[in-house]
Amino acid sequence: QVQLVESGGGLVQPGGSLRLSCAASGIIFSIDIMGWYRQAPGKQRELVATITSSYNTNYADSVKGRFTISRDNTKNTVNLQMNSLKPEDTAVYYCHVSSRSRPWSASTDYWGQGTQVTVSS
Repeated sequence: QVQLVESGGGLVQPGGSLRLSCAASGIIFSIDIMGWYRQAPGKQRELVATITSSYNTNYADSVKGRFTISRDNTKNTVNLQMNSLKPEDTAVYYCHVSSRSRPWSASTDYWGQGTQVTVSS
């Protein structure tokens, strides 16, 4: 099992910045993909950004140029730096990892509990 602990959400004014962090712990041999998703009220959960173990990144079009995802493979952490925040970025943000407990095992998906980000004046 893998546990994910998120931090860094909160209330920020439009144009402001926030940094989300997520730390993975438990039985981990490797983490293939780490990422952030978000879910706004009344909407489906959507991808925000992902990063592979070789540091290849992927971003939703709506956050390109404003958000930056990074990871530390030695600490099993993933961060999301969010700049130029807009009211439409308001959502619960979820950390996601796809990890292996053994070299021969298949990847398993894990989700964090979610952290609220509210962008409002």
